[in-house]
Amino acid sequence: MRWRVAISAMLVTVTVMAGQAMAEDRHIVLASTTSTENSGLLGAILPLFRAESGVEVRVVAVGTGQALRLARNGDADVLLVHHRPSEEAFVADGFGVERHEVMYNDFVLIGPRDDPAEIAGLDDASGALARIAEAGAVFTSRSDNSGTHLAERALWDAAGVVLDGASRDWYREMGSGMGATLNAAVAMDAYVLADRATWVSFANKRDHTVLVEGDPALFNQYAVILVSPDRHPHVRAEDGQAFIDWLLSNEGQAAIAAFRVDGQPLFFPNAGGQS
Repeated sequence: MRWRVAISAMLVTVTVMAGQAMAEDRHIVLASTTSTENSGLLGAILPLFRAESGVEVRVVAVGTGQALRLARNGDADVLLVHHRPSEEAFVADGFGVERHEVMYNDFVLIGPRDDPAEIAGLDDASGALARIAEAGAVFTSRSDNSGTHLAERALWDAAGVVLDGASRDWYREMGSGMGATLNAAVAMDAYVLADRATWVSFANKRDHTVLVEGDPALFNQYAVILVSPDRHPHVRAEDGQAFIDWLLSNEGQAAIAAFRVDGQPLFFPNAGGQS
């Protein structure tokens, strides 16, 4: 009889421990951009979500193109990225449940203060790139299929500058993230397109500064998407949706608005698409 009591007690202990382990292991994988991570935004807001929900968010910070590939392969539960055409295609192809706009900021054209292409103060980003190309001034590109890189290529197209297959020693393709590309631009006295959040948070500015800003074409919208559990049944859909709901809630939007670097807001909440 005693052995039965002992076994029952052991089973209860194992069950309780397993339940605690499952509770402690509640997590989702968020594939997001380097800008949300490197700026410090995710480090500031994710602890607030975990405190409320008990769910840990494990971040994989890569370019938008790579984040989408990870999600298509089922290696993420939620996407937080910034290239609308790619996001809409992801959902249309059945890999994502629904696209929700969550916040925005802008891109800026950065260059050396001596500004050899004379673009400072222009309000036309494509026109500024055309001047850079005409002057043959060095420009560093991420060239990594990130949201920033895709936005940059759209601006070159609007400027009528042909890059593919052309002789363009002045155009340096880095194949790297935003921080490394900014470091290269500073080292080469080159121009570069960056998201404002990463630039403000970037320490190695030296003689570089923002030269062109404010063009509506530089608007930078971020959206969040739950990876489809129909496509990938192992997706942690319940906790992933809880995170999305929190980002879109008044509390999540307030957390985004409250995040600042040197007193400057870097992201502007606009859940529902209202900017």
